[in-house]
Amino acid sequence: MAEVSESTGDVTAGTKVSGDVAARTVFGLALPALGVLAAEPIYLLFDIAVVGRLGALALAGLAVGGLILAQVSTQLTFLSYGTTARASRMHGAGDERGAVREGVQATWLALIIGVTVVALVQLLAGPVTSAIAGGSDIAHAAASWLRIAVFGAPLILIAMAGNGWMRGMQNTVRPLRFVIAGLVVSAIACPLLVHGLWGIPRLGLEGSAVANVIGQAVSASLFVGALVFERVPLRPQWGVMRAQMILGRDLILRSLAFQACFLSAAAVASRFGAAAVAAHQVVLQLWNLVALTLDSLAIAAQALVGAALGAGHARGATRLSWRITRWSTLFASALALMFALGHSVVPRLFTSDTAVLDDMAVVWWFFVAIIPVAGVVFALDGVLLGAGDVVFLRNATLACALVGFLPLIWLSMLRDWGLVGIWTGLTVFIVLRMLAVVWRVGTGRWAVTGADLQVRRPES
Repeated sequence: MAEVSESTGDVTAGTKVSGDVAARTVFGLALPALGVLAAEPIYLLFDIAVVGRLGALALAGLAVGGLILAQVSTQLTFLSYGTTARASRMHGAGDERGAVREGVQATWLALIIGVTVVALVQLLAGPVTSAIAGGSDIAHAAASWLRIAVFGAPLILIAMAGNGWMRGMQNTVRPLRFVIAGLVVSAIACPLLVHGLWGIPRLGLEGSAVANVIGQAVSASLFVGALVFERVPLRPQWGVMRAQMILGRDLILRSLAFQACFLSAAAVASRFGAAAVAAHQVVLQLWNLVALTLDSLAIAAQALVGAALGAGHARGATRLSWRITRWSTLFASALALMFALGHSVVPRLFTSDTAVLDDMAVVWWFFVAIIPVAGVVFALDGVLLGAGDVVFLRNATLACALVGFLPLIWLSMLRDWGLVGIWTGLTVFIVLRMLAVVWRVGTGRWAVTGADLQVRRPES
């Protein structure tokens, strides 16, 4: 059995889950998870700065190639989130070896998928980059970078799987160390290889790709080493991998719904001119920053709720759910207040163009208004992910996108509503998702106990 202690909120083996988890436990899990989520975007900014000194062509090639490679991590996050859901139940049930075995099988799955991605990209890099960049010199530069960088795909996916099982065992500090170790190596290698410093051959744009793969190999090796150190069987178990893929199918479809929405929003914004596109992109990046922050709390909710259900304590899981949601909402409200107070200052940090600032002012209050709502959505998303209720999350996300976001986006173009219509669509999307997850958690049908997530699935 497992416990959420009255005093510390730690989930440990042996006693009863109270649901009265302490704030320090939640934020103790969330802050290192936020570090993992933020580390890669921060490194990418550094990579852009290094490559940017080569000129516009190299920078454009990095942008196109990086966009394609990023789809791997975007669409395959089930290797982390799905593994956390399964491993946390094992951890809650006191089956630590079972939780680690989930990590072993997720790592095998990451390796198989990653090798497949490498083969496909080697075949399709030219046509895909040409389709995006228009067959220009940019496409050639992007394909050259991508063909090297894609060798990091299996390594990226192994790190995702490692994050998944360690989060499930409520260890978010160790994955942060592993990820940072890899990024530090990449950060050292990148300028050396790109610009040929200290007598090292100058590789140009391709040096960025090589540096990325070297750093990813370091992180992946640390995650694999952690599995070996646990001394559990390392052979593939196809039944476990099949169960993980079932979770993956639903999470991938959910992710595709997000992609369709935000790509559509960008496409429609471009119809209203450069200033509208720029304003939309800046505010959207700020929204992504907020989402990243709130997602770290969702990861904490996922690990704690999964452990409570694995321990057989549905009531404790329910109390945890609403408690973490209150904290997430309060935190999100504080972020909203900060952006509200900074409405005349923050936009000017990004541009001095009057037209862009005017368009940003149009959507700024939509952005501020949805942050507290997102605090509820992200927390309860984490709860339902921890419970393995991915069928509901898939269906709810698709329905909210089809009913709310997408119709308003395309009506904005037809009716000339501009950014107001686009951000109204985003607001409706977030509100509908909030109503859906609040209703679902309120029904209690998600709180199915037991260590085996696939055998004990809630009604969808």
